Amino acid sequence: MNHTACADIWQPIAPFWPLKSLIAVNPLQGFEDLPIEEALVKGSASFQHTFLPKPMEAVNRETIKWLQAYFDQSQATIQMPLREEGLYSAWRQLALYDTHLHGNDPQKIAWLNALSPSAEVTVNECLTRLNIPKESVNEFLTLLLTTLPGWASYIKYLTQWSGQSTPLKEIDYLAIRAVMTTLLYPDAVELLTYHTKALKASQSKESPLVKIERSEKMYRFSLLKKLAAQKVEPPPTPAAQFAFCIDVRSEPFRRALEATGDYETFGFAGFFGVPAQFTNTTTGDSHPSCPVLLKPKHDVKACYSHKKGHEVLTGLKRLYQSVKYTFTTPFAVAESLGMASGAWIGVRTLSPSFAHKLKKRFAQKPLAMHSALDSIPFANQCTYAENALRLMGLTHNFAPYVIFCGHGSCTQNNAFASSLDCGACGGHEGSGNARVLAQILNQPKVREHLAKRGIAIPETTRFMGGKHNTTTDEVTLFNGGESKALTQIKRDLNSARYENCRVRQGKMDKSPLPASAKEHVARRSQDWAQTRPEWGLAKNAAFVIGPRSLTKKLDLDGRCFLHSYEPDQDSDGKSLETILTAPMVVAQWINTQYLFSTLDNIAYGGGSKITKNITGKIGVMQGNASDLMTGLPLQSVYASDQKPYHEPQRLMTVVYAPKERIDAIVKQQPVLQKLFGNGWVQLVCLEPKTQKVHILQRDFSWKVMFT
Repeated sequence: MNHTACADIWQPIAPFWPLKSLIAVNPLQGFEDLPIEEALVKGSASFQHTFLPKPMEAVNRETIKWLQAYFDQSQATIQMPLREEGLYSAWRQLALYDTHLHGNDPQKIAWLNALSPSAEVTVNECLTRLNIPKESVNEFLTLLLTTLPGWASYIKYLTQWSGQSTPLKEIDYLAIRAVMTTLLYPDAVELLTYHTKALKASQSKESPLVKIERSEKMYRFSLLKKLAAQKVEPPPTPAAQFAFCIDVRSEPFRRALEATGDYETFGFAGFFGVPAQFTNTTTGDSHPSCPVLLKPKHDVKACYSHKKGHEVLTGLKRLYQSVKYTFTTPFAVAESLGMASGAWIGVRTLSPSFAHKLKKRFAQKPLAMHSALDSIPFANQCTYAENALRLMGLTHNFAPYVIFCGHGSCTQNNAFASSLDCGACGGHEGSGNARVLAQILNQPKVREHLAKRGIAIPETTRFMGGKHNTTTDEVTLFNGGESKALTQIKRDLNSARYENCRVRQGKMDKSPLPASAKEHVARRSQDWAQTRPEWGLAKNAAFVIGPRSLTKKLDLDGRCFLHSYEPDQDSDGKSLETILTAPMVVAQWINTQYLFSTLDNIAYGGGSKITKNITGKIGVMQGNASDLMTGLPLQSVYASDQKPYHEPQRLMTVVYAPKERIDAIVKQQPVLQKLFGNGWVQLVCLEPKTQKVHILQRDFSWKVMFT
């Protein structure tokens, strides 16, 4: 089997990132080269299984059992041996001891014992034994993936997206699936007929696109009418400027903050253009903090306070886990620690806020960061600084304070916590990136370089990093010092927090109590029994690229990604090209993940949080032997078990720029031709000079909607 054949077999599978860094992905990413109408049909036949032959269910159960053991991340007490040799090699040597596979049948045992060390040879032998027609080999092997797509998605992440050195190969997984199928489902050739019937059934039922398009029509017309009526004009120099992530949760907070005083806000991808990896010098843990489309180029060290407290807590936790999960001591643990554990459970349940404050005294808390200048060469510093400022259109009119606000969430007992953090930071919070960019822009030499490039920053301007907690709307400023102006900024940030919490509480609860909104929202974030600490990016529907004055007077209800863009400062279109091919692509992943998790939460989502089980610390299963769930949980997109909260719509991207500039970019970028031409994203041009609204058709012609 050559590389091309293997790639074709794996094409329908989208990658799945583990729980520690959940990244939104279109579950039908493998079908994006098709028109969306066709992709929905094939996706339904491939992933929305209402029935699988019982022997195939048995194959899946055995596969899950072995994959749980192999991919476990120190959750199990006893680790699977031989893992360092790779998936197929380890399994081939151990499968002889699995009676569920061979049933003590001498012939099956002999065959298992004689399996080739080559996964490819083994796959071909299994195909022969199963009598798979030569012309159907690729289709059959793809079915071995799509009948257990969650685990296949995780393997695709490890082999193609993680950047990790691993002995794992995609052919290894195919070999294991093929062997198990040969042993447990000798008539598996009938899967080909099953899939043909599933395709016909998918073609005959009403497409979900019908309902989606009705919802889109109502929302889009209203939004475009409002945008076209706005007057775009440059603002005066404000008292402070804030750059927030383009995340839809930033939009209502930006509006609330601007209402408190003389502030200007910008939208920018939450990693702030710094492709860095951050290493915690307390724990040694390291993570990339940039979009998965990029690779981190610099390792930035972060210092943490309470190191002794962290070491004590970590030691106690390890001791507790080791004693709890051995075979002989669990009852002794219950007797000796039961009272203390019960008391702590009571405190966390009855007073989440107090429990949080108590734990915070020992927990890791960022205190300081080593100078980013130590790990980022000067030339890169200048590049990142200029690119960031030009992309957001902040090249003049600088305020005394410019604050970059990365964002992250704060929740308890939440397996999906990283899905609420910054997608542009690889499923982590982005305050580190914000602080690094601020450090860079405060350097005199960097400013000298920028001045030569036409960006003159006043000596009185100071850049700062901050963190926007999207669950509580608290904004923390780093290394700000004290001044009258900063004191007022902090007061206004707190006022904006209260106002947004009041609105947020109204969306989360039927009977909001404005007087206690901030406290209620904060308590919700610390409640370990809370299944829905925040709505995340639910109801996202549009991506607006343009100056802030285009949207400032509009209440967008937290449904729009907002990326700042000044068309007059981008005559060659390079900034717009970057925005369309990077942040917009990430927004489309988020949009489709929410869309499909709502359409079918079993096939494309994560199921209910109430019945979930975490496996190997990498993902979630429903029960003890389901497929790996790869989407958002039910509670993230549904108001109740039957009533959706998220409104499934495809992303509409509105660009405030000349139509000719957009045309030139689309013609040069295959990824944009795919997304726009196949109907995954709707592109709209709002002409700066005429305010005409042009909609890009799927044949790449333009249609004027209204003037």
